[in-house]
Amino acid sequence: MPVLRRHRAVVPVAVVLLACTALTAPPASAALAQQAAARPMENLGRGVVAVRSSSTNVLVTWRLLGLDPDGIGFNVYRSTAGGSYVKLNSSVLTGGTNYTDSTADLTKANSYRVRPVVDGTEQAPSAAFTLSAGHATEPVVRVPLRAGGPVKFVWVGDLNGDGEYDYVLDRQTSPQTIEAYRNDGAFLWSVNLGPNSTDQDNIEPGSSTVDVGHWDGVTVHDLDSDGRAEVAVRIANGVVFGNGTTYTGLPSDAHQALAILDGRTGALRASAPVPTDYLADGPMGARLGVGYLDGVTPSLVAYMKNRVGNGGFNLMYTAWKLSGGTLSRQWKWLRGSQAAPDGHNTRIIDLDQDGDDEIAEIGFALNGDGTLRYSLADEGVVHGDRWHVADMDPRRAGLEGYGVQQDNPSGLREYYYGAKNGNMLWQHVEDGVGDVGRGMAADIDPRHLGMEVWSFSGVYNARTNTLTQATGPWPHLSVLWDGDLTTELFNDGRIEKWDPATGGVSRQVTTWNFGAVNNGTQYPALIGDILGDWREEVVMTTPEYDELLVFTTDRPTATRLYTLAHNPAYRNDLTVKGYLQDHHVDYYLGNGMTTPPRPNISY
Repeated sequence: MPVLRRHRAVVPVAVVLLACTALTAPPASAALAQQAAARPMENLGRGVVAVRSSSTNVLVTWRLLGLDPDGIGFNVYRSTAGGSYVKLNSSVLTGGTNYTDSTADLTKANSYRVRPVVDGTEQAPSAAFTLSAGHATEPVVRVPLRAGGPVKFVWVGDLNGDGEYDYVLDRQTSPQTIEAYRNDGAFLWSVNLGPNSTDQDNIEPGSSTVDVGHWDGVTVHDLDSDGRAEVAVRIANGVVFGNGTTYTGLPSDAHQALAILDGRTGALRASAPVPTDYLADGPMGARLGVGYLDGVTPSLVAYMKNRVGNGGFNLMYTAWKLSGGTLSRQWKWLRGSQAAPDGHNTRIIDLDQDGDDEIAEIGFALNGDGTLRYSLADEGVVHGDRWHVADMDPRRAGLEGYGVQQDNPSGLREYYYGAKNGNMLWQHVEDGVGDVGRGMAADIDPRHLGMEVWSFSGVYNARTNTLTQATGPWPHLSVLWDGDLTTELFNDGRIEKWDPATGGVSRQVTTWNFGAVNNGTQYPALIGDILGDWREEVVMTTPEYDELLVFTTDRPTATRLYTLAHNPAYRNDLTVKGYLQDHHVDYYLGNGMTTPPRPNISY
């Protein structure tokens, strides 16, 4: 069917191509967020990781941290079979934070660590990563798990304060459980979600059910900024915490609470009852995330929803702060009769780049104080499955949003708007009602400046609304993998790279060749920058669910970027699941990018 494009203030510009590793200085306007107070972020270590990239080579990668000084360099050291550490590089490394070791005796265990060099002086060494003797040639770090049921999601957080990410996962058993592991696979604790987690309906789940449909009900973050992450979970009566105590603090099984667990033990630290405004319609499904609504202290944000009979849905947002043993509610927002279309994912992000986060949905946004910022309902936006907020146009100030629509009676399929104020930039409308199940935003075509957006009606350069390819790659998930600044794609267990010249894809990794399985249909348990340099990891499990397979890049790169986990927008988004979608930084990441500004953070 013909596509009718409604243009709003789209100005054609010339295509600009820049070398992907030659990052230039950011414009002066990038200093806007620096005027706000620095937000506390995780004091991460170097995240050193090593994989055998060939029969003779080992690729070692590590983090450039958000507050590393300009000009910092690195030396790489190797210890073989427990011997003394020997420096491998002949001169200080000042490019991409990775190194290819071609001289290791791979029949023996090899441990790698890095030492930063600042103003010519070596600093303290990082923690070491050990590659076992005779290790397989594979881009995988294997983390052992206890035997158990299916795993849907994995969260990361520094549970013990050592500067490296640990793992929290669900078990889709009946009743459900949540488990925590150190980054080396050492088991920490388990929480049994009790009899109210046995109803696992994906629309109206039980009062303590997690991770069905677009609900998650769990998140992991350092909520009191003490250097150790907590685990937040929506609970009901009958939940058994990691120290063996059972929760019985609610009047009935329909009532619910939000609980904060100690990340080291799984014991209850604090809890607060969920507001009962919609209790008559039953328990509420939950989507949890974390943002800095005042710019400097983390808030737990809860999206909660239940069905009114067999018809529409109640929607409630609340925000909470943890202090000591107290979880206090900051505010509550009820949709009621307001025209505020929601979807299947939440993004907690600084929409106006003033340092304070806002809460965004596919069709509306809330300010950090819980007031409605704007709604896209007047622009014809209704419910949808997939949407993105990112700096898609490096020549336009601020962030942009791109969404797709489910069963929109107007025929609206996809739209692109200014994320700060919700001003519509363009829309694609087709005849008839259509269900656009998926949509993507990423830089996949180096011939055009800015990100591409696509669903099933062709690939468009977002900033110019130009159709660049009539048929694009399957719109599922992206992953930064091979080291250039275009984005690779994750699709049904495969990491692929799209070729805009041919419209085809080339296979980068076939995850099932290494024993990995999807969680349900097509999804990994996590995609995120959790190890090594700025590239992203894909976390999956074995069919027996007794091992996490953390796929990490085996490709060197000259591109040098600080870890994505120290970017506030990206780190916030790692705390939200819903329908699993891509995480974006708050600067333009793609071909033609400038060097991103130093994040306004503190450790």
